Amino acid sequence: MSRFDLPTPEQTAIVDAAIESRHSMRAFLPTPVPREVVEDILRVASRAPSGTNTQPWQVHVLTGAAKQRLSSRIMAVYDDPTELAAHTEEYAYYPREWVSPYVDRRRKIGWDLYGLLNIAKTDKARMHDQHGRNYQFFDAPVGLMFTIDRVMQQGSWLDYGMFIQNVMIAARARGLHTCPQAAFTQFHRLIAEALQLKPEQQLVCGMSLGHADPAAVENGLVTERAPVAEFTRFLED
Repeated sequence: MSRFDLPTPEQTAIVDAAIESRHSMRAFLPTPVPREVVEDILRVASRAPSGTNTQPWQVHVLTGAAKQRLSSRIMAVYDDPTELAAHTEEYAYYPREWVSPYVDRRRKIGWDLYGLLNIAKTDKARMHDQHGRNYQFFDAPVGLMFTIDRVMQQGSWLDYGMFIQNVMIAARARGLHTCPQAAFTQFHRLIAEALQLKPEQQLVCGMSLGHADPAAVENGLVTERAPVAEFTRFLED
């Protein structure tokens, strides 16, 4: 459809279905994703808006041995408490102080996930292992790393979020699933070394991409959303 066409009800339903069926998947099948499919997803996603068309996104696609090397390097540190203590996030993704309703939502999704996996609140070892699945890209065949030039400011990060959302929706339109992962930011130094990043490049986050495993219990997690009336004000007079 052209930029001025009105969408048909069927076209609207397709877009809505892609958005509403997007969920963060935490278990993937080994089914390969062809490079041309990844390139097509990124091409579509690049239509995301950005202030004065700056297009601040930079994408690093890892597959095969390259992805495995990065996972192995991170896991070696993650499983070593002494080494792990030396790695911290470069920027604060989450608030320094949690307040309601945000902390309540955060706790709920954590315990909902652990409940599906039968991980008890006191089982620190299994919690550690489950969190470590992030660094194995949840077995997805494709790992994405997103970087931005440090000179870019807060507005460009807003633009970047829209690009990442486009990646996830374009993936759903092709029958694929994703999991965006801020968990990688703790290991930005390892990732910068592995990807041979320039000093001016900053890690934004990572993402797993592939075919979700429908038999994995963790993929049954569906997070709740607040109703529109809870977060919206209509001002008319």
